[in-house]
Amino acid sequence: MSQWTTESERRLLERAKSYDVNALAEIYDHYEARIYSYIYHRVGSQPVAQDLTSQVFLRVLEAIQYQRAWESSFSGWLYRIAHNLVVDHYRRRDRDTQVPIDDLPMLPSHSESPELAAERALTAANLRGAINRLTEEQAQVVTLRFLEGLSITEVAEAMGKTEGAIKAMQYRAVSSLRRLLEFQV
Repeated sequence: MSQWTTESERRLLERAKSYDVNALAEIYDHYEARIYSYIYHRVGSQPVAQDLTSQVFLRVLEAIQYQRAWESSFSGWLYRIAHNLVVDHYRRRDRDTQVPIDDLPMLPSHSESPELAAERALTAANLRGAINRLTEEQAQVVTLRFLEGLSITEVAEAMGKTEGAIKAMQYRAVSSLRRLLEFQV
């Protein structure tokens, strides 16, 4: 199913609730890259993002198994699961004092100069650090809107808020980011 309509998505989700393996695979194929990208933009580590993405889909299977699945927006529900896992990741990380080897910075490729690779890594780290200093909701809005490219309507649906609330949150988040990044220059 390359182009999902509301009705085709509803039918697919009903099949998934009945443990249809093909429906579950189709849902995974459709959403995995988007959920991974959202998580990666929040944590900045490929192994952590891969792990948390797999946990999102495990939670989907558990919810289906225990009949606690989504009530309205499936994609919004997925993003909420991803968001909660990211928050949990940071809480656990703040308690840990050791850095796993997978979280060490990646070495630059041979095609990119070390200076350029370092500058790119610092810019990404500064932006990620500034986003993580926003409120949780503001960080989620910025990530979904600007890093994931979702529309105001899609972000509102994913976060269970009105479009007006998302616009206001986005404005405050961008203003806060501007101030935070000015101090880092």
